[in-house]
Amino acid sequence: MAYKDKLRPWHVYRCRVSGNVCVTRHRTRGDAYAYLSILRMNNPGAVYEVVFDKEPAEVQ
Repeated sequence: MAYKDKLRPWHVYRCRVSGNVCVTRHRTRGDAYAYLSILRMNNPGAVYEVVFDKEPAEVQ
């Protein structure tokens, strides 16, 4: 995982039949949910989900 991705672990995904798409990344959970509410107001027919991207454990 790149350093830039570690700084913003909260992701907002748009869920589609063809596959999920990461829309934005945020530093805090509150920021992610605030942006999620804006997305839902602008596009009520789409399905969005907030996900915490945990760094995978290193294999030894």
